[in-house]
Amino acid sequence: MQKDYSKLWILFRSMFVLSACTFGGGFVIVSLMKKKYVEELRWLEEDEMLDVTAITQSAPGPLPVNASVIIGYRIAGVVGSLTAILGTILPPMIIISIISLFYEQFRTNPYIATALQVMRAGVAAVIFDVVINLAGNVIKTKRILYIVMMVTAFVATYFLDVSAMIIIFVCLGIGLVDLFFTLQNKKGKVS
Repeated sequence: MQKDYSKLWILFRSMFVLSACTFGGGFVIVSLMKKKYVEELRWLEEDEMLDVTAITQSAPGPLPVNASVIIGYRIAGVVGSLTAILGTILPPMIIISIISLFYEQFRTNPYIATALQVMRAGVAAVIFDVVINLAGNVIKTKRILYIVMMVTAFVATYFLDVSAMIIIFVCLGIGLVDLFFTLQNKKGKVS
C-alpha cells in the first residue's frame, strides 16, 4: 500500500508543479506533461499521450483538468484522477486568489506588465513545440488520411476561420467512418 501512496504523491506533486509553473494555457501544460509522464517517469507511452491530447482538446472544460482526469485514472484509477485534479487546480486557485487581492497593484505595475509581456514569447515557443510534436506523431503514423486531415484542419482554421468545434466534429466523424471500414476489412479477412 505504501507504494500506491508514493505514486499518488508523485502524481500530485508533479501535477502541482506543472500547473504552478505553466503560463499560456492548456497546450503548454500538455508539452510539459508529455516530458514528465512519457519521457521522465515512463508512466505513459507516446501514443497514449497523443490520445490524451486529442481527447482533452475535444472534451469540454479546461484542457489541463481534462488531461489530469485521464492521466490520473490511467496511473491510479479514480483516486489517481482525484489526486491529479487536485494537484492541477490548486496552483491556479491560489495564484488567482492572491492576484485578486492585489489586482490594482498588479494592473498598474510596469514591471509585472513587462514580465507578462516577456512570458508571451516563451509561451509561444512552447505552443510551437507542442504543435511540431503532435504533427510529427501524426506523420509517423504514415496514414495518408490522418496527414490530409491534419493539413485540411490547419487550412480550415487558419485561412478560412472555420470554428474549431466544426473541425473537431468533422474529424471525429471521419475517424468513426475510418474505424468502421477498418473493422469491416478485418472481419472480411477473418471470414
